[in-house]
Amino acid sequence: MLELPVKMVISYLLGSIVGGLVIGRLRGGIDIRTLGSGNAGGTNALRTQGKAFALWVLLIDIGKGWIAVQVLAPLLLSGVPPDPPAVRAWLPALCGIAVMAGHIYPLWFGFRGGKGVATLIGVIVGLDPWLLVPVLLTWIVTVAVFGYVSLASMAATAALPVCSLLIGVDTEPPLTAFGIAATLLIAYTHRANIARMRAKTEPRARRLWLFGPNER
Repeated sequence: MLELPVKMVISYLLGSIVGGLVIGRLRGGIDIRTLGSGNAGGTNALRTQGKAFALWVLLIDIGKGWIAVQVLAPLLLSGVPPDPPAVRAWLPALCGIAVMAGHIYPLWFGFRGGKGVATLIGVIVGLDPWLLVPVLLTWIVTVAVFGYVSLASMAATAALPVCSLLIGVDTEPPLTAFGIAATLLIAYTHRANIARMRAKTEPRARRLWLFGPNER
């Protein structure tokens, strides 16, 4: 079984192309990890560099997640014999986790990347676009009730394994496994946010939080 590890490595390397850091270099060597929250993701890009910068960041980070799942996973590689069908059924989910890991721990950028949310969106679109509906609804409801974008991101990711179980199709086991792994990974990347929420120092999204727009 050579196809699975080869494609997971390629997915990881693809994930290591972090949008915020690539665009930063093209914009004169800006490293957004030294600005704002210190994160290389789209949110920090928006806060520190503006909408145009952040848009390109999102396009790259979402796009690589989709490519890993929808293009690389089913692709027949020259010189690499395909794995048995039972193994190939897991390729999209495992490539999805690998590309997220690459984004969070990018080889090309000293293993300091983003939190993986944008890349997760790309992976979801590649696995099953309809899963975006409950994920986005969960995000909206959570941020509206609690005001924390980080909490909303974690809750939305946790909705994935639940929804995949409810789908009840042949792809359920890989989807469920991916959802559980992604939930743990996103929770880990937001561990500092969790600590700040517990300490009540995490800022709330004032324009989105319905119950206290003038509070922190």
